[in-house]
Amino acid sequence: MNAQARYLAASVATATPARLVVMLYDRLVLDIIQGRDALAEHRFADADAHLRHAQDIVFELRKGLRLDVWEGAAQLASIYVWLIKELIGANISRDAARADACRRLVEPLRDAWRQAAETVGAHDSMGASAVPIARAG
Repeated sequence: MNAQARYLAASVATATPARLVVMLYDRLVLDIIQGRDALAEHRFADADAHLRHAQDIVFELRKGLRLDVWEGAAQLASIYVWLIKELIGANISRDAARADACRRLVEPLRDAWRQAAETVGAHDSMGASAVPIARAG
């Protein structure tokens, strides 16, 4: 295993649940951008790989939602369902604009989760307990 892969594996293994959610969102945005760009450049095999990986990430995010802990989870789950449908649609129709619409929706969500993770981290460092916002896998 090369150094970069070892670093990534260690980062994931030691990340808090909140940080794992942010990492998933970061990769989701990257996959959507790369899929969108590949569609625009008619590199359809690359687009398919990135958009399918993006779908896998959304499935993981949905699986990690704690519907019993957070009242907004059901609404976020419905956004995830919409995202999956749109990512599939963008891939099938080879529509870069449709993929970009997904990116525009996901980026503010990623930023909100990042802010929440930083808030949870700040509370944890002060010795306060935090309610888990998502569970890992």
